[in-house]
Amino acid sequence: MSKINTWISAARLRTLPLSISGIIVGTTIAVSEGVFNLVVFSLALATTLGLQVLSNFANDYGDGVKGTDNEDRVGPQRALQSGLITQKEMLQGIIITTIVTLLFAILLIYAAFGKENLGYALFFFFLGIAAIAAAIKYTVGKSAYGYRGLGDVFVFLFFGVVAVYGSYFLYAHHWSWLVLLPAFSIGLLSVGVLNLNNMRDRVSDEKAGKITLVVKLGAKKAKTYHYSLILAAIFCLILFTVLSLESINDFLYIPALVPLILHLKRVVENENAVLLDPELKVLALSTFATSILFGLGQVW
Repeated sequence: MSKINTWISAARLRTLPLSISGIIVGTTIAVSEGVFNLVVFSLALATTLGLQVLSNFANDYGDGVKGTDNEDRVGPQRALQSGLITQKEMLQGIIITTIVTLLFAILLIYAAFGKENLGYALFFFFLGIAAIAAAIKYTVGKSAYGYRGLGDVFVFLFFGVVAVYGSYFLYAHHWSWLVLLPAFSIGLLSVGVLNLNNMRDRVSDEKAGKITLVVKLGAKKAKTYHYSLILAAIFCLILFTVLSLESINDFLYIPALVPLILHLKRVVENENAVLLDPELKVLALSTFATSILFGLGQVW
């Protein structure tokens, strides 16, 4: 049981609600247009959760092997760092998770497009391969892009644009540029979580040679960047609602924005990186709550 608990801890369950926020937003916009498929929804959730767990395992492995996870790290101890999971075991976990996630992705593509839309199916298949590769290469290997300040781009694209716009397209089978606004919003909030994580670990990351965007910017500019991410996300979501307004229910998510504003106030006042750790949970759950209330407003 202790080994199972260790793997559950390595999967970092607290990151999972954030990862499915984009699926919820994209799906409910499609539902508001009268299109929905329960099988597609279930497989989209499974694929996204698989990608998140894969990313967490790969991050644990990459940072563990490189020595980035050490006694200087502020956040909770990782599986490899603690020695509870060996390098070989984590590699096996990454391989198994990759296979399972790819299988879910193939089933999702078939459920969404069947044999009739081969072009779309191929596009999404290669998109799935790219997402899996990006999840692994964030910290794994000599050319890990998370060590060159490019992690924010990955998170924005795959947990924002692809999650929201991609899931919407799986149902609708047509383009709607307006949907990019909530896609940008979820992407920016997801980047905010990564940025907050990197703000917390800035000192230890710099010592270990992990050059995140926060390390490049420095503490003061990283805060400014963080405010910009959250405020831009709020702006994009409200702009989408204004442009697509059908009823007052479309603004149902507004109360969920209050914790985001309070979160910004605490980040502004923060002088101790350790105290940023609880804010990760606040920002992730606030994003999830926003997506749920946004979705309810779309379908109600």
